[in-house]
Amino acid sequence: MDRRITPANTRVAAEELRGQVDAENYSTGTPMRVIAPVADILATPGGKRDRQILMGQAVRVFELHEGYAYLQSLRDGYCGYVAEVALGANFETTHWVTAPASHLYAEADFKSPDHALLSLGAELRIVETTDKYCKTHDGFWVPLQHIAPLDFRFDDPAMVAESLLGTDYLWGGDSRSGLDCSALVQAAFQACGVTIPGDSDLQEKGLAPGKPMGNTPERNDLMFWKGHVALVLDEQTLIHANAGAMAVVREGIAEAIDRIETQGDGPVTSRIRL
Repeated sequence: MDRRITPANTRVAAEELRGQVDAENYSTGTPMRVIAPVADILATPGGKRDRQILMGQAVRVFELHEGYAYLQSLRDGYCGYVAEVALGANFETTHWVTAPASHLYAEADFKSPDHALLSLGAELRIVETTDKYCKTHDGFWVPLQHIAPLDFRFDDPAMVAESLLGTDYLWGGDSRSGLDCSALVQAAFQACGVTIPGDSDLQEKGLAPGKPMGNTPERNDLMFWKGHVALVLDEQTLIHANAGAMAVVREGIAEAIDRIETQGDGPVTSRIRL
């Protein structure tokens, strides 16, 4: 009954949890979409950030209370509180942002005013396409080369992760403005059609034991420490978002193992191949 993936608080719980958890009310939830470029998923109303959620992504709202929505992300099942103003009515999306970042413009012109910064994984409803731009259902324009239909997938998570090199480190961050270790890994695999949990401990627990592996790390293996995860690029190098560099960086595997253990965060706890 981890609160991060169990849609229940003291007032309301998902209907499917009736008989398993006690709540004043049970609900099937209301489908809604994120309308802000990025929104924090909070542990409590007005509390600390656990994760973030991006424009156009679908949620299941169980309660609106004092300016916050208690919800579950349909991307990965993550639960928490999001400011009500960041949400809007449900709509069907048609495309997703495949570039590390993009912008919504007022016109089909890169010199026109920009409305919002979009991040990898944001979803849009496209209603018109020109040779260079696509128009969204709410009247903004996005560069054609930065999006793809919802069924498009990359085939190499490590390549996606490398496209995010240099992104600032942000605890709980899930956008181009800031990522943490688990968000980098989740975004890389999500872009390749593989859904994994949002936090590193949930990833390690949920993905283990994975496929049998030899002693040599291979590209796209996941390496876990207590409270941290990295993605293997080759047998000598990994990529991760970490608070030491305060950014998404490449690092030698041996150097990372030594540095992390030296700073008191322990040894590698597992290596998982999907």
